[in-house]
Amino acid sequence: MKITLTLAAFGLLTGIAVAMVNVPGTQPVFPMMRITRTDEEWKKILTPARFRVLRQKDTEAPFLNAYWNLNDEGIYRCAGCGAVLFSSKNKFLSNSGWPSFRSPENEIMIQEKKDPTCGMARTEILCARCGSHLGHVFPDGPPPTGRRYSVNSASLTFEPSEPDQED
Repeated sequence: MKITLTLAAFGLLTGIAVAMVNVPGTQPVFPMMRITRTDEEWKKILTPARFRVLRQKDTEAPFLNAYWNLNDEGIYRCAGCGAVLFSSKNKFLSNSGWPSFRSPENEIMIQEKKDPTCGMARTEILCARCGSHLGHVFPDGPPPTGRRYSVNSASLTFEPSEPDQED
């Protein structure tokens, strides 16, 4: 008798959170394991500015951050765990002072959570892999999604695309 174990069944049997992550143009990461660290562990690997944003949900100043107007081609990774979150292909200049994206590179990597702080109803976005605070998503973005993922540069690391090599 042959037994086939699916990811969902594996997760139920082991209690380990697993997900298939498939980012276009890359090999799937299998399985995606949730990363958990204590605040002390995070402080050892993050700069103080990144710790404030990623772990304490701070917001960096607009227009004074690394990626708000970067136009280079490449991918943006979570500064906490390295997960691929956004691509320059979905980036646009929103004039908000923070990097803005129409959509994530792979939606499974972004977790959304209601955020009632600051006296308004907002939707916080977090890295699904490590739970780091990234920023917020708003319903005022350009087509085709109509969404604006407003992300703190301190939440991201940028990996430029390899230049095309001519033969």
